[in-house]
Formats: sequence, structure tokens, C-alpha cells
Amino acid sequence: MNTALRNPARWVTLGVLVVASVYFLVPVWWLLVSSTKTNADLFSGNGFWFGHFAFFANLRQVFTQQGGIYSQWLVNSAVYAVGGAAVSTLISALAGFALAKYPFRGREFTFNTVLAAVLVPQPLLAIPLYLMFSKVQLVNTYWAVLLPSMVSPFGVYLARIYAAASVPDELLEAGRIDGAGEVRIFGTIALRVMAPALVTIFLFQFVSIWTNYLLPVLMLANDRLQPVTVGIVGWQSQRGIGPTAVPFNIVVTAAMVSAIPLVVLFLSLQRFWRSGLTAGSVK
Repeated sequence: MNTALRNPARWVTLGVLVVASVYFLVPVWWLLVSSTKTNADLFSGNGFWFGHFAFFANLRQVFTQQGGIYSQWLVNSAVYAVGGAAVSTLISALAGFALAKYPFRGREFTFNTVLAAVLVPQPLLAIPLYLMFSKVQLVNTYWAVLLPSMVSPFGVYLARIYAAASVPDELLEAGRIDGAGEVRIFGTIALRVMAPALVTIFLFQFVSIWTNYLLPVLMLANDRLQPVTVGIVGWQSQRGIGPTAVPFNIVVTAAMVSAIPLVVLFLSLQRFWRSGLTAGSVK
């Protein structure tokens, strides 16, 4: 008899995975289908199947609504996400490598502090950050969102674990014997070996910044500085109110378009993400 048939635990596991997959995929399917509908079709008929195909008309209206501000929101989100994730990845690599390979007084305390910071909910820091930035007049500027996005305790933790497991001390010593300085060793040896983990850190931070809502909505009052998450919620709140009302099918299409960069980035970096996430435990 087939092993899977004789093992009920496998069927239970498979059933749980199927239910979880349906739970996560059904909203995505609804979003995809709804973005192709007219506003009238959206509130009539089967919500999970296509109606009159109006995707391109919806898309055109998304990018022309309110003077084409949606394009500016996408650019802002890209600036925040790419800039914050890139700097955060570099800082995480430097800190993680130092914590893994350089003995110094207070190293364990520093690492434990990083672990504690991982457990702190990010919304808890939003109000203190707002008060700090308001004192230095950074509120309602790009820096109000960029600066907090450049630090990732989880990124430091992951870089430290990966560097300790994957960067051989012998390789570093060989570089020193050849006359390479510490900066060159880090740039030519450590960064290359740590590349899978760094891609993982970049991906996690990019997604976190791109989907962040609370921090930018607190920091930014200027519509031209807001990311796409805040802008879409603003459109949703205007639904059905006065001459500036935004049809709900346009809000849905805007939400679908905003998810495309995340899907593309995840699929293109999936190979590195999977190896970076598991290599530390495997090794």
C-alpha cells in the first residue's frame, strides 16, 4: 500500500496546507478578478468571476485620477523601499559580520540587545519617532520615512547567524596573510559569501517598507510625499463622497497594481531567498 495512504498524519498535513493555500490565494484571486470589472459589475453578480472586461479602462483612470498622483505615489514607494532596503541591508551586513567574526567586549550583550529589538512591535515606535522627528523638523519630509527604514534588527540577526555559519575563519585568515585589509576582506570575501542572506534581508525589508502604512501616515501630510499604501487608503475613504469621489473599482485596481512590484521582486529573488533563509540552520 502507498506510504501516504497508510500515514494519516500526511493527509492531515496536506489538508492543512491546502486550507492555508486557499486562505491566502482567494483574496488574491478576488483582487485580480475585481480589477477587471466596472464599478457596477463589482457590486453585482459573482464576486469571484469575471464580468465586463474593463481592466485597461480602470488602469487608465487609476493613472489619471487627481492629476495622475498615483504615479507619484508609486515613485515615492520605490524611493522609500529601495533606498531603505539597500541601506538597511548594508548596515545589517556590516553589523552581522562584526558580531560574528570580531571578538570585542560587550559583543554578546550587543547581540542580545538586537534580539530584544526584534521582539519590539514596530507600531510601538511610531509615536516616539514622530516626536523625535518633529523636534528636528524632519516631519513631512522623505527622511521621516527613509531614516527609520534603514535599520532592521532582524536583518542584523540574520546576517550574524549566516556569517557565523557560512564565512570560514580560514578564508579570512588567508586574506589577511595575502595582505588584504579588513575593508577589502569584507568587500571581496564576506559580501560574496553572505550574498544569499543579504538578498533575503533586502527582500524582507523591501516588503516591510512597501506595505508600511502607520509610519508614513503619521509622518507625511503632503499628498505628493505619500507612498502608495497611504494614497490608496485615502482614495478608499473618498469613495462615494462629493465630486472628488473615487469609484471603488479604481481603488481595487490601484491596489492590484501596487502588489505587482512585490510579486515580481519575490519571483525574481526566490532562489536566493530560499537558500538564504535555510542555509544557516542547515549548516
